[in-house]
Amino acid sequence: MLLVALLLFVTWYAWPRLPIITAFASKGMCSSVFLADKDPERVMAEDLSFFPISLAKSNIDYEEKSVTSTVLGLAKRKAVYREGLGAVIVLESPEEELKAVSFMIPDPGYSQDTILWPMGDLLPPSLPEGMDYEKLGNIIEDAFDTVGVEPFKKTLGVAVVYDNTLVGEKYLDGYDAFTKFHGWSMTKSIAGALIGTLVMDGMMDIKAPVDIPEWAGDKRKDITLENILHMSSGLDWVENYFTISEATLMLMQSDDMYSSVISSEAAYDPGSYWNYSSGDANLLSGLIRKTINNDDEYHRYPYTQLLHRTGMLNTVVETDASGLFVASSYSYGTTRDWARFGLLFLNNGVFAGDTILNPEWVEYMRTEAPQSEGMYSATFWLKEPDPLNELKDAPGDIYFADGFLGQRIYIIPSSKLVVVRMGYSLKNFSVNDFIRDIIETLPGYSLR
Repeated sequence: MLLVALLLFVTWYAWPRLPIITAFASKGMCSSVFLADKDPERVMAEDLSFFPISLAKSNIDYEEKSVTSTVLGLAKRKAVYREGLGAVIVLESPEEELKAVSFMIPDPGYSQDTILWPMGDLLPPSLPEGMDYEKLGNIIEDAFDTVGVEPFKKTLGVAVVYDNTLVGEKYLDGYDAFTKFHGWSMTKSIAGALIGTLVMDGMMDIKAPVDIPEWAGDKRKDITLENILHMSSGLDWVENYFTISEATLMLMQSDDMYSSVISSEAAYDPGSYWNYSSGDANLLSGLIRKTINNDDEYHRYPYTQLLHRTGMLNTVVETDASGLFVASSYSYGTTRDWARFGLLFLNNGVFAGDTILNPEWVEYMRTEAPQSEGMYSATFWLKEPDPLNELKDAPGDIYFADGFLGQRIYIIPSSKLVVVRMGYSLKNFSVNDFIRDIIETLPGYSLR
């Protein structure tokens, strides 16, 4: 009887999920090793350490820059690395075609070695007066696990920016200011910023229907760019990374994620229902691509119009097999780069004197999305999605980018503060206490 039950479990539950597990593992390992230059053992202990992904075993081919993953020798999936475009899972597109594609990321035209923060990496000789730097140092130190001890807090990197100055940072042993970490859904906020640059240039209208031909015959034709920015497209979508869902099918079993999303049926009227969706984020990426209407320029666009103008020279956004930037999930950047991104918004769209976004767009991106009950804005979060991580002691104007497994960029205008925490779990890490304690180190702090 036990054997029958086990066979039923394997057949009904486990077997359909194995290709998703192995795809996740091969893609994650391939990006981490060949893009982020991480040690495979650390990738397994950190990025791929959670169940059921931890069941996968990955073999790395350093010569061809590929990773093949299996579970007990079954459900083999392979990912290949492409220079400038990141890793991609081998699915329907021929492997040789995938490996033949590459992209030369544009030269930013400057070196950060001799330029002061935030555009460069030279830190100023003095720090803002009045901060309790000893206490700040202790808070940051306490955010990390002790070397040699079983991981508990699982923090990888921290950066604190106050009044435009990098006042504190720390990295888990073996990492540093130039280590790239997976941003996951913080990539959505990058997409929101890119939409803003196109809106500023008059190339996109957030109030207009997005005009996708496949939607012409039903109520999806009324979906606006604003609906998608607000995660209120109304499309039938389940966002669950631990089972078979629209999100995992798109990310792990689709060569063309934009086409995967636009095939989704309507579940609600546009704008009537809020539903967090990686599909909506990849719709944004596809609409950016459609607007630019030139793939070479599209692939250059995040770098020339955003990343390089904000000193984010160590950030890469990956594409799927079709060439679509995976705006929902696939970007790698240093902790300092994520802090620079937060600083752009802290300064209302101006970075080192360069107006990248107008203040109206920054305000729009942090304004509550209708139907979200105060949770979400336009690609930023206003409240922690997990009630156990409620920011009950944080200022009311806080907003943030949120990535899977505990990546965060907190922006707090009233405190002139940006706080970045990179990690691989929030289970034993109180973001509320972390933010509260940092604020208590600021000059002239008083209970708010």
